[in-house]
Amino acid sequence: MVGIVLLGVFVLLLALGAPIAVCLGMSSVGAILVQGAGKPLEAIMSVLPRLCSSASSKFVLLAIPFFILSGNVMEKAGISGRLINLAEKCLGHIRGGMAMVCVVVSCFFAAISGSGPATVAALGLIMIPALVKAGYPASFSCALMAAGGAIGVVIPPSITFVVYGSIADASITDLFVAGVVPGLLMGVGLIVAAMIMGRKMDLKVLPKASGKERLILMPVIILGGIYGSVFTPTEAAAVSVFYGLIVGVFIYHEINFKKMKDILVDSCSTTATVMFITMGATLFGYVLTRARLDLAIKDFMLNITGGSWIIFFIIVNVVLLIAGCFLDSTSALYIFTPLFAPVALELGIDPIHLGTVMIVNLAIGLFTPPVGVNLYVACGIGDIKIEEITKGIVPCLLAELVILLLVTYIPGISTMFVG
Repeated sequence: MVGIVLLGVFVLLLALGAPIAVCLGMSSVGAILVQGAGKPLEAIMSVLPRLCSSASSKFVLLAIPFFILSGNVMEKAGISGRLINLAEKCLGHIRGGMAMVCVVVSCFFAAISGSGPATVAALGLIMIPALVKAGYPASFSCALMAAGGAIGVVIPPSITFVVYGSIADASITDLFVAGVVPGLLMGVGLIVAAMIMGRKMDLKVLPKASGKERLILMPVIILGGIYGSVFTPTEAAAVSVFYGLIVGVFIYHEINFKKMKDILVDSCSTTATVMFITMGATLFGYVLTRARLDLAIKDFMLNITGGSWIIFFIIVNVVLLIAGCFLDSTSALYIFTPLFAPVALELGIDPIHLGTVMIVNLAIGLFTPPVGVNLYVACGIGDIKIEEITKGIVPCLLAELVILLLVTYIPGISTMFVG
C-alpha cells in the first residue's frame, strides 16, 4: 500500500506538471501518513524537519552553492567571452573550427561552472550566432551548444559528482578524477560529429591569429588545488569564488555593485532549488527504506541480472537514459543511486565507476527531449522551436551514446587515474 501511494502520487503530480521537488516531497508525505496510520499526526510529521535538516546540512554539499556562485561570477566577469576569443584564435582558421571552438570552450567552462545549463547560458549568446555565421544550420548550432553544455556535469568540478558522492559515500576527489577522461571523450565525440556534419557545408574560416593571449587560471586553481591535495573540493569551490571576484572586479572591471547583487540573487535561487530537490528526494528515499522497497528492488535486480555486471549496466543505462528525458540530474541521482549502488556493491562494481556511468547518462539527458534543460536554454538563445532543435540533436546524441558504451564497458576509462 505504501509503495502504491508513493509511486502513484509521484506519477500523478509529475503528469500534472508539478516541479520535481514537489512530486518527491508530496508523494513522500502521503506515504509517511499511510505508514503512520493510527498514530497522532504530530508524531507522524515530526520526522519531516529532522530529515530535511540532515539532508541539507552535509558539509560536502557546501560545494554546491560555492560552485554555483563561482559559475555566476565567471559569467558576469566576462571570462566566457575571453575563453571563446582564445579558442577562436587557436582553432578558428581550421575548416569546421567554430564547431571545435564551441566544444573546447564548453570543456573549459565546465571546469569553471560545474553546471550544464550555466555553460549553455554563458557561452550560447556568443557561440550560437558564431556557428550560424560560420555556415552551420541554426538547429545544429543550438543542438551542439546544448550537447557541449552537458559536458559541464562530467568534467570536474561537477555539482552532480558532489551530489552522487554525498549519497553513495564515495570520495569526491576520486569522482572528479574519474570524470576527466570521460568528459574529454564526450568532447571528442561532439567534435567528430560536427566535422562529419560540416563536410558538405560551405563553412567559413577565420584568419589565422597570432600574439599573446591572457591566461585563464580558473580551471588550474580549482583542479590543481584539489588534485594536489592543497584543499578539498568544498574549499576549492570557495577559493574559485574568491579568485573570480578578484578577476572580475580588479582585473577586467566587469563586476560592479549591481552585477554583484544579480550574482547573489541568481546563486541563492539556484541553490534553493537544488536544496529543495535534495530534501524532497531524501524523504522519498526514507520511505523506500522504511517500507523495505529498496531491498525488494535490489533482490529483483539481482535476480534479473543473474550476477552479470554487463546486464546490470544495460539496465542502468536504459533506465537512466529514459529517466534523464524527464528528470533533472540531481533528482535522478537521489532516486536511483540508493537503488543501484547496493546492487553494484553485490556485483563487485567500483562505486566510482558506477557514479561516472550514471552521470554520463544524466549528462546525455540534459540535451534529450522532452525535458532536456539545455535544449530549452539553447532554443531560447537561438530563437528556434524545440521541434527544430530535435532534428539537429541526432548526430550529437549518437556520438555521445558511443562514448557512453565505452565508459560503461571499459571501466579503466574512468578509474585509470583513481588512486
